[in-house]
Amino acid sequence: MSPEHEADRRRTTRPGSGTTAADTRDALRQAILSGEYLPGERLVEAQLCERFGASRFTVRAAIQELAGEGLVEVQRNRGAQVRKVSLEEAVEITEVRMVLEGLVAARAAEKVTDAHSAELAEIGALMREAVAAGEFRRYSDLNQRLHALIRTVAGHRTADGIIETLRGQLVRHQFMLSLLPGRPHVSLPQHERVIAAVRDRDPKAAEAAMREHIASVIEALRSMEALGVNSR
Repeated sequence: MSPEHEADRRRTTRPGSGTTAADTRDALRQAILSGEYLPGERLVEAQLCERFGASRFTVRAAIQELAGEGLVEVQRNRGAQVRKVSLEEAVEITEVRMVLEGLVAARAAEKVTDAHSAELAEIGALMREAVAAGEFRRYSDLNQRLHALIRTVAGHRTADGIIETLRGQLVRHQFMLSLLPGRPHVSLPQHERVIAAVRDRDPKAAEAAMREHIASVIEALRSMEALGVNSR
């Protein structure tokens, strides 16, 4: 865990005495998505109460909601922990994402504005710079920014919510993928094709490019499985 994440975890977040389960749920979800809590790590109620300035009742309600999203696993007499997702399940989840993100890319191509188009072009240029400089952590951050922008442009709230939940379950595997040698050089031209199709306002091409990209992610996950990467 990075020093920044450790500092975040030690910092007490107190939104106020009126903290709701939704506030706590959203804050805890973000902490899990950012890697502050690792797969298999216990979520200690007392610590969460202190960090988020919430009651035990509120924390428990938040944990139950995140369990419903598949981010947290609650075990009888053992409490809650961040849920582990096997590589096999990660592949299945990504197959679902491929369909949804293709739909979202097509919708984004229909609704993209000139301002959005300019931002997409900027992200593409920054991604190229990051890969050329070997700054793969920066490239990973830009990757997330690109996908988030496409979902924002599309404005498909149902698909966006499902994708965000599925993405949360894949945090560990996304990190492992980012460490695969040569992976950014493979995904960069795929992202460039997605950007070009959305900017060209071509829904069919955008959907096809996004599906091609996510299919490549599935292939990379399967290669990790073939190499015997720990799937538990």
